[in-house]
Amino acid sequence: MHQLTTTRHFRTLFLSDVHLGSKAAQAEMLVDFLRVHDAEKIYLVGDIFDGWRLKRSWHWPQSHNDVVQKLLRKARKGATIIYIPGNHDEILRDFPGQHFGGVEVKLTDIHTMADGRQFLVIHGDEFDVVVRNARVLAYLGDWAYDAAIAINVVFNVVRRRLGFPYWSISSWAKLKVKNAVN
Repeated sequence: MHQLTTTRHFRTLFLSDVHLGSKAAQAEMLVDFLRVHDAEKIYLVGDIFDGWRLKRSWHWPQSHNDVVQKLLRKARKGATIIYIPGNHDEILRDFPGQHFGGVEVKLTDIHTMADGRQFLVIHGDEFDVVVRNARVLAYLGDWAYDAAIAINVVFNVVRRRLGFPYWSISSWAKLKVKNAVN
């Protein structure tokens, strides 16, 4: 049975770290979210697609196209869409001021709240010591993250059968590594 849903309207939506092009991307969930949420302005704040992953192996199912199409449709209908690249989609940092299908690329932006307060919009990799100063470690970390995701799937199947809730090995390991590096 088809369920009717009402679209929720906002002044601004912020989307980050979607990682289209990776198997871990939850594109279907994002399409569902975009179907029922609309905004005057949408910020795409880095790592929307995963250029690092796509360089290693191509993974681009229809659901990833659906996300792109949904965003382009919103731009055609009048939403302002600003793409601020992160480290995984850093190739777009070479195109500030360019428009792609109604999506403008900027390195940073100032967002003004309804009450007049202003905030700098920037991707967090700008402050990541590893990404900025040890690229090899960043790439190794990305590879290790992939391995952790694969292990995590098996680990959580066992946890579920034993009656335990989901637990993310990759999130735990990433936090431990970042703390050690810092």
